[in-house]
Amino acid sequence: MSSLGKGLTSASLGALLQARGFSVRLRKLDPYLNVDPGTMSPFEHGEVFVTDDGAETDLDLGHYERFTGVAAQSTDSVSSGRIYSTVLERERKGDYLGETIQVIPHVTNEIKKFLALHEDEVDFMLCEIGGTIGDIEGLPFFEAIRQFSQEKKTNSCIFVHLTLLPFLASSRELKTKPTQHSVKELRSIGISPDILVCRSEVPIPRKEKEKIALFCNVNEKNIIAANDLETIYEAPIAFFDEGLDDAVLQVLNLKSKKEPDLNIWNDVSSRYRSSEGSVKIAVVGKYTKLEDAYKSLSEALIHGGLANKTNVEVTWLESEEFEKSAQTKRLNKFDGILIPGGFGKRGTEGKIKVIKYAREKQIPFLGICLGMQLLVIEYARNCAGLKEASSEEFDEKSNSSEDHLIYHLSKWIKDQKVEIRSKVQNKGGTMRLGAYPAKIKKGTMAYSIYKKAIVSERHRHRFEVNVNYQKVLEDSGLTFSGFSQDGLLPEVVELSSHPFFLGVQFHPELKSKPFEPHPIFSNFIKTALEQTRLV
Repeated sequence: MSSLGKGLTSASLGALLQARGFSVRLRKLDPYLNVDPGTMSPFEHGEVFVTDDGAETDLDLGHYERFTGVAAQSTDSVSSGRIYSTVLERERKGDYLGETIQVIPHVTNEIKKFLALHEDEVDFMLCEIGGTIGDIEGLPFFEAIRQFSQEKKTNSCIFVHLTLLPFLASSRELKTKPTQHSVKELRSIGISPDILVCRSEVPIPRKEKEKIALFCNVNEKNIIAANDLETIYEAPIAFFDEGLDDAVLQVLNLKSKKEPDLNIWNDVSSRYRSSEGSVKIAVVGKYTKLEDAYKSLSEALIHGGLANKTNVEVTWLESEEFEKSAQTKRLNKFDGILIPGGFGKRGTEGKIKVIKYAREKQIPFLGICLGMQLLVIEYARNCAGLKEASSEEFDEKSNSSEDHLIYHLSKWIKDQKVEIRSKVQNKGGTMRLGAYPAKIKKGTMAYSIYKKAIVSERHRHRFEVNVNYQKVLEDSGLTFSGFSQDGLLPEVVELSSHPFFLGVQFHPELKSKPFEPHPIFSNFIKTALEQTRLV
């Protein structure tokens, strides 16, 4: 079932294989019919993870990057929608020479092509299939991987199946029946799992492992327990202790390239467990009822805490609540405030009130994407005399971009090519997506954070801060400390008279890792910690 931990299991296995000297790459195959998650509500699917090359992908690719450090690419994520779209486009072009188009072989062949992309570039290609065994939309994927394994030479493919072992508290029993039935269902479509990863909230006794091995026809050594952990970053160590990587190598008849080196994961675990302080961070957003909508952000805050040996307590607050009078006083108990990215007008006035409170009360503040745009609007209204400052996104009646502090971007440069978008295009793929370089101005807070003049960060947005307003804003005290390489698009703004008041147009959380925390989050948490000591 979903949310059981397939992504974390895949990512942890990738990290363990790296620790043994192997190169890895991870991929996600999703059965839903959307072409990609780009137009899906965060409440439906959680966060949209963006790759350097501009693909909007499943949030599991974020786990893959955070655990292995291998940058995901557009070729590492595919959905049923994209597969069917490709097949139908080819049919319209006449590529199939008049054949009757069917799920087998045309759809399954397209899935196999995806699986085989760049397969010779790494030692291990780990492919995660979303959904649940038996779901009708997943059947083409299961048939494709069955064929794929048949067509490959012996000892080159392995199947790892993640199952649930529910614990009945009233009778103090672990039940193996769901696992038995899931494996039976999988075998009925021609796939026999080599390894079972059994998710459980309590330790799995040897007796239960023996029972699962017997009824599921899997070697007992290959029954791997996946128990609840204090932090997800202990998963690689827990799976190593259970022998997951050993089991994979034995099934494939491979030897480790070197003695496994888990130093970075032991260090991460040690930092997490030996926190020397604590900070309270308020995240004010519009999708906070589902934490997965901000998955990379919540992890990046944890990474910032790891860098400072500090426990980060995150409280998720709905922005609309702050549109009511006197609600901002609730923020006084927090050591830092963050406003993340988002789309649409709902809740924006509440966020602007929060930004004003953080600025006036000298509370460390970080605004990301929409958070930066609202930071600029708040400062323009309350400090630069631009009382009507707003965004074209919130005022669709006006047709003139020049009327707005934040305007719809229609043309920009990517990889030395001009990208053009219009407001009437389909929503999917109309944004500035992927990694872009930015120039950081020396002598600013941003430069002290990055310690270099050129950085590369990932974007996902349709609107930009209008550079025509730079002078009036800077004359009133706001600093534009980062720009796109052509100098036309503001990337970073800050307030030097404040302990930490920073806005970034990009999404720094997408590049943060537990063993390499993003410097913006490290410095944000460091300043918040210093504020608690001052108090």
